[in-house]
Amino acid sequence: MAEIVDPRPLPAPVSRDPDDDAILVLAVASHADLVISGDADLLVLGAYDGIPIVDPAAAIAWLGG
Repeated sequence: MAEIVDPRPLPAPVSRDPDDDAILVLAVASHADLVISGDADLLVLGAYDGIPIVDPAAAIAWLGG
């Protein structure tokens, strides 16, 4: 199953790595519950627009595993 989303660009850069902002806009546009990443530039944010950004171990804990 897939969902096609048309995200709007961020008004200003958010991540230390501007390429990672694409992940953030997709998370918001798709109403993601969380972002799972091993990328330090995303993890340092902790959350974006109310969406937690966590590493895989924290995601497993968050999902109740």
